[in-house]
Amino acid sequence: MTVLVTGGGGFVGGAVVGQLLERGDAVRSLTRSPQPGLLALGVDTRQGDLADPDVVHACVTGVDAVIHVAAKAGDWGPAEAYRRANVDGTRNVVDACRRAGVGRLVHTSTPSVVHAGAGIEGGDESLPYAERYDSPYPATKALAERMVLAANSPDLATVALRPHLVWGPGDTQLVPRILERARAGRLRLVGDGSALIDTTYIDDAARAHVLALDRLQPDAACAGRAYFISSGDPRPTRDMINGMLAAAGLPPETRSVPLPVAVAAGALVEGLWALTRRQSEPPMSRFVARHAATAHWFDISAARRDLGYEPTVTVEEGLRRLAASLAPQPV
Repeated sequence: MTVLVTGGGGFVGGAVVGQLLERGDAVRSLTRSPQPGLLALGVDTRQGDLADPDVVHACVTGVDAVIHVAAKAGDWGPAEAYRRANVDGTRNVVDACRRAGVGRLVHTSTPSVVHAGAGIEGGDESLPYAERYDSPYPATKALAERMVLAANSPDLATVALRPHLVWGPGDTQLVPRILERARAGRLRLVGDGSALIDTTYIDDAARAHVLALDRLQPDAACAGRAYFISSGDPRPTRDMINGMLAAAGLPPETRSVPLPVAVAAGALVEGLWALTRRQSEPPMSRFVARHAATAHWFDISAARRDLGYEPTVTVEEGLRRLAASLAPQPV
């Protein structure tokens, strides 16, 4: 079949594209910037803004299904930019699917939509959306997810996936931030680092999307529902951070700050960044502080049952692959 992957040039989107191509699907991709790498793979690459309904409609027309991965990520930036990309963009994708008669839409969401600041241990899909958010990213992703699930119908089957902390070779978010802060001497554990978190290796995150695509039909168990995706193997935060540092040949981080101090510092820094209108990401935010110090791991039983999802890459194997990707390459 022909599948449109929005954000096919990104970390998760690129992995989804690779798995679709590997099994013989034709792939079209909508990205904001040129993607010569996708062109070289034979992807029908389109460039444009998700917030432009005409661009999105043109990309959706003629495909059999859509995997909507593109989003504005991160925890800092103008709320309007997040709204345009994550809310308006998703609305345009849903509307375009309806107009073009596309019957399947897989949407990439995030567990942050249910994170209200407190710890989550073994939470499942019955968790409610948070009532307030510390960042426009989860706030707009929650609106987008609700929109996609509400659109589920006999003519357009929809499903939302919530992969948790996706990482691995080629990561552009989690691993680079940890390594950058460690090399700059700005990395600290928040709390004692014992809070359990689960993560998702990139190959498993992409495979979950392909599995959801194949299972999705108007009468499928997954239609109109959201699913947590992870390795199913919660680890202490300090172990995951230090494992990634070791993969880059860096020493473990043992320094820490109490959560209340980190939250207060995050609020102060956010205020300073807003006052001075800085565009760069602040070194600390309330969103990052609370996520770094609290447990957040999820029950993936529903994904196993309804999507046939099963993690295939262990944390240890993922770290080995990450180390190999970060090692100096021979000249």
